[in-house]
Amino acid sequence: MENKKNLYIISNEKISKINGEYFCDNLDMKSTSEGLDQEYDVHIIARYSKTDRSHRIKMKNIKISKTLPDFLKNVCNFNKLKKNKFLIISITPYTFLANVILRLLGNKPFVYLRSDGYGEYKSILGFLGPIFYHFMFEITAKISNFISCREHILRGNKGKVIYPSQLNSTWFLDIKTINIKETKLLYVGRVKKEKGIFSLVNLLKDKKDISLTIVGEEKNQKNIIQENVKVYEIEDDTKNLIKFYDDHNIFVLPSFTEGHPMVVLESLARLRPVIIFEDIEHIIENKKGIFVSKRDKESFFKKIEYIKNNINKIQEEMKKNKLPKNEEFIRDLARSISNLN
Repeated sequence: MENKKNLYIISNEKISKINGEYFCDNLDMKSTSEGLDQEYDVHIIARYSKTDRSHRIKMKNIKISKTLPDFLKNVCNFNKLKKNKFLIISITPYTFLANVILRLLGNKPFVYLRSDGYGEYKSILGFLGPIFYHFMFEITAKISNFISCREHILRGNKGKVIYPSQLNSTWFLDIKTINIKETKLLYVGRVKKEKGIFSLVNLLKDKKDISLTIVGEEKNQKNIIQENVKVYEIEDDTKNLIKFYDDHNIFVLPSFTEGHPMVVLESLARLRPVIIFEDIEHIIENKKGIFVSKRDKESFFKKIEYIKNNINKIQEEMKKNKLPKNEEFIRDLARSISNLN
């Protein structure tokens, strides 16, 4: 049997090491690496986390670095080996410098764009954010092969568009009947400013008849304390995560920027309607069950009432959705890496 080719995944993700096992908080990072490991001999180059992370990566070929020089040194060391392929996840200062070094050493990496960095950097750094990101993006476009989850993220550059997904057959089994008597909102994702979660919590302030459950807090962190808000750590068990969706009736994604949010696919798979804000209405495409609200109380609460009053009709429409599966995503990503030069 022919040996699998090496694939080096370079990521800004912070990974912790506990008793010889590796952990990260980003489920996409875990599942994509493990999925591609079926096609390639995958190695991961990432950053060191002194904080314990949640999702165990079922791989051993992982190099984590405490400093930028060590990070770039690992990149250079692996570039010495022949016939390697490099997949860079997103554009950040760490991955951008790794990309430049690889190109100078004669390699042309693949860069997988999971979201619109312009919006993310604006939410973090203000008006300087998009300027900084644009500098990195323009250089990256000239020295890399782009793979993206959305056409508009490529901004006119050549690249392969692939739709990511975490869904498998389990997500479509035994869907529970929705209880709309109480308004129980759910958010699954990181508790970070750019994800808009703090703006959502603020909308619900003093709203005792509406509850919000947040699933995605890092371990030993308490960023949100509010009477009608319950906060849980990142959930890495699929059955437990499905139960969170089933126990709530509306999913809210308050992000300021998104590419192809997989939590929306998860909610649609469980026939739970989704509310987003105008910033990311491009994610709807032809999907049924996603509703757009302005980022203010009047619009948001009206949207909730509309969903509650029309839930049966909405769910019937949602059954028509054709949702991508994880195995399809991994297959297409592996083929793109194999075929592009």
